[in-house]
Amino acid sequence: MQFSRVAILTNFNIPDKAEAAREAARVFAAHGASLLLDLSVRGRSGFEAVGLPVRYMPAHSLYESAELVVVVGGDGTVLEAARRSASRGIPVLGINKGRLGFLCELELDELSLIDRLYDGKYSVERHSMLNVEVFARTDGGERRRLYIARALNDAVVSNGSVARIVDIELRESGKTVAVYRADGIIAATPTGSTAYSLSAGGPVLDPRLGGICVTPICAHSVNARPIVFPDSARIEIVNICQREPSLFLTVDGRVNIKLGKGEAVRVTRSDKSAGIVRLKEDSFYSTFHRKMSGI
Repeated sequence: MQFSRVAILTNFNIPDKAEAAREAARVFAAHGASLLLDLSVRGRSGFEAVGLPVRYMPAHSLYESAELVVVVGGDGTVLEAARRSASRGIPVLGINKGRLGFLCELELDELSLIDRLYDGKYSVERHSMLNVEVFARTDGGERRRLYIARALNDAVVSNGSVARIVDIELRESGKTVAVYRADGIIAATPTGSTAYSLSAGGPVLDPRLGGICVTPICAHSVNARPIVFPDSARIEIVNICQREPSLFLTVDGRVNIKLGKGEAVRVTRSDKSAGIVRLKEDSFYSTFHRKMSGI
């Protein structure tokens, strides 16, 4: 693929990110790529002022038109772009202007490596994703779906902003696996195993393994341990808490959905995957140790 249509995403309200995006855009423009930007940043991107040819279009059209999405920012921005790109199979290249940048392939001083894209010296690493659904039971006992989303990192059920222990039942294929008294519970992909799940004591999963890791958060039991389920698992996280009016579901740190008593979050592996561009020969383990040692 020649990547002739490249979407550039960043927060143009932050001057250093905007300048970094223009620097990256210059490299792609030198290879003859057409640059695509969100219509909402027209007048703020500064691309025209430095002579960069650009087409503006609505956000949804970016993902329909682009052959590559380039994100200049941190992991949160890469997550959002990767989720939106997955349905069309568009790869994402991250350029780190955040803190950790675990999903970002390049630092700002490595933009010359973009040349490898046009020399065919790259790979697209596939990252599994989760389907996350919320169900309630009707008066007739039937299930009614209230919400559906796709996650690249994780789905978290907790008490929201209030630090208070809650009661949660974990099921797999309709059978109870465990009942937790904890601050919450995380269902993570291998990609998400290096994020919140890791901080909560979960294991690190090599992305090549697949699987869904379920990690309780600060469980009030010495027997509560993370569990890694196979890709085929149908996991349910049920709100059985009697003391709180509702719990909250967060998907990839961006979506906050109220979860009433008896309502369940179903987590399964998605048939879509996120494509992350790799230009360097670093292994997952060397990247993990390099990024985490800087924290």
